[in-house]
Amino acid sequence: MGKYHFIAIGGIGMSGLAKYLLEDGHTVSGSDIADSKYIDKLRDLGAKIFIGHDKNNVPEDAVIIKSSAIRDNNPEVIRAKELGLKIFHRSDLLEEIALTAQKEGKCFIGFSGTHGKTTTSGLASFVLEKAGLKPSFVDGGIIPEINTNAQHKKGNYFIAELDESDGTIVKYYPDILVINNLEEDHLDFYKNGIIDLVKTFDKAVSQAKKVIVNNNDEGIRFLTGDFITYGLHAADYTAKNIEYTPKQTSFDVYHKEQLLANIKIQLPGVHNVYNTLAVIAALNEGGVNIDSLAKYFYEFTGMGRRFQKVAEIGGITVYDDYAHHPTEIKATLEAAGSKFGKEHIVAVFQPHRYTRLKALWNEFKYALKNAGRIIVTDVYAASEDPVNGISGEEFAKDLEGAEYISGNMEDVANKLFPTLKKNDIVIGLGAGTITALGKNLEKAGCVGNKR
Repeated sequence: MGKYHFIAIGGIGMSGLAKYLLEDGHTVSGSDIADSKYIDKLRDLGAKIFIGHDKNNVPEDAVIIKSSAIRDNNPEVIRAKELGLKIFHRSDLLEEIALTAQKEGKCFIGFSGTHGKTTTSGLASFVLEKAGLKPSFVDGGIIPEINTNAQHKKGNYFIAELDESDGTIVKYYPDILVINNLEEDHLDFYKNGIIDLVKTFDKAVSQAKKVIVNNNDEGIRFLTGDFITYGLHAADYTAKNIEYTPKQTSFDVYHKEQLLANIKIQLPGVHNVYNTLAVIAALNEGGVNIDSLAKYFYEFTGMGRRFQKVAEIGGITVYDDYAHHPTEIKATLEAAGSKFGKEHIVAVFQPHRYTRLKALWNEFKYALKNAGRIIVTDVYAASEDPVNGISGEEFAKDLEGAEYISGNMEDVANKLFPTLKKNDIVIGLGAGTITALGKNLEKAGCVGNKR
C-alpha cells in the first residue's frame, strides 16, 4: 500500500481521489486552506488533515498530489522538492488508479466532452451501484442518492470523469471512451480554439479500445476514427417516442433498430435524453444488461450542483447549477423554462474566468435570454488576473435588460432578495462562489425580509 499527501485536498476532484485511495487501503494525508464537508468525510475514513499550507505538513516518504491550481511557490511543493519526493498532478494519480483497475480486470469507462461528463459519469455509477454491481468510480460531483463522488469496490467496472480542460485527457487508455460533445472552451489552454481541442481528443481517441460519440453534435464531426454512435437520429443508439411532462421524460432506446428498454428519467430537457443515451450505450457496450438497469434511471435526481434545488423561501425556489459555458447555460434555462415558465426564471450569472467571458461574450448574451430576469455578478477569477474591459458590470451593460449586482454572494443575496416575488425560480449559474447563493438568500429571508 502507498502513502499519499494531497495539497488542497478539500476540492471535489481531489477529495474524490483521496477517498478512493483510503477505501483501497492506502495512507492519506492532506492540507487545505479551510475545512469542508468533503474533508470531514476524509477524516472519518482515517485521513490526516492539516488546515493551512505549511512545509511541516509534508511527510518525508509520501507521493505528493496537487492540482493545476497549486503553484510552484506553495510551501509544501517547495518542501516536497527539497525532499526529492514524487509530485503528481491529480490526473497522474487518476491514470495510476485506472491502470490498476484494469489490471484487476475492471472495464474502464471514461466519460468526456465539453458538457455533461459529470452527469453521465455520475449516472453510470449510480445505476450500476443501485443494480448491485458494486462499481468503482471517481466522478466530478456528488451523487446525491449515494452521497459520494468516489468509491472503491470489487465489481467489474471502473467509471471516471475525464477532464479535457488542461489536456490531461491524453493520459488515459480506457476500454470505452464516451465523448458527449465538443465545443470551444478553456481557451486559456487551447489557444487555437477548436483546432487544438480536436488534436487533443484525436489522441485520446487513438488510445481507447472503443469510442462512443454523440452523432448529432457538430463538434464531433471534426474527429477522426471508427465510432459507435448515439443520438436522436442517424446513430447506432437512438431514443424514440420521446414524451416530456413536467414530472418526467420517457422514451424507448433502440440499438440498431432493436428495442433495448423503455426509460423514464426525472431530469428535464433534451440534453438529459442525450446524457442518458450516452450512459446506456457505454454500459451496453461494456456487457451490462440494460433492461435490468432500466428502472434505476428514474431514481437518479441529478448530480450535486446540476440544477439542484437548494432552498425554498416563502414561495421562492432556489436552484444551484454549475453551468459556466453558454451551451450549458442555454440548456439549463431552456429546461427550467419548459418546466416552470420563462417568466418565472430569475437567472443569477456569475461569470467564471475573465478569459472565458471575453472569448464567449456574445454566446453568453444569447444563452441568458432564456430567462425572464437576468442578474449578473462580478467575475469569479479562478486565479486569473483581470482583463481590461472585461467585467460583470460591463457585460450587464451590454446585455439588454440585465441587472448588475456587485459584491460577494452575501451582498448579492441581500440586494436581490427584497426584489423577488412569490413563485420566482432563482437559478444560480456558475462554477464559483455562486453555489453559496441559496444559503445566503435563506439568511436574507430570515433577517427581516420575509413576506
